[in-house]
Amino acid sequence: MPTVKGSYEAVFIFSLTLGEEGVPAMVEKFKTLIAENSEIGEIDEWGKRRLAYPIEDETEGHYVLYNFVSGPEFPAELERKAQITEGVLRSMVVRKDK
Repeated sequence: MPTVKGSYEAVFIFSLTLGEEGVPAMVEKFKTLIAENSEIGEIDEWGKRRLAYPIEDETEGHYVLYNFVSGPEFPAELERKAQITEGVLRSMVVRKDK
């Protein structure tokens, strides 16, 4: 039975301590990861925003929203990689079409 693909969106908050070159490199790293494992859609960079509360003593982060279509196994793997990647303050992956 073929796997049913779904629409997902992932919001990432990257640490500004990565620097002016580190933040775009991290945005690109996750874009590449998503593109290799799914059909990537629109990427919406919200840029630097104030956090609702401090995370690891940081009060601002770089927000990026990725839209993609994939099978059900990839979003969990994306979350796992985000959790173990230094420089990712927070991430959340949600299914859009349910």
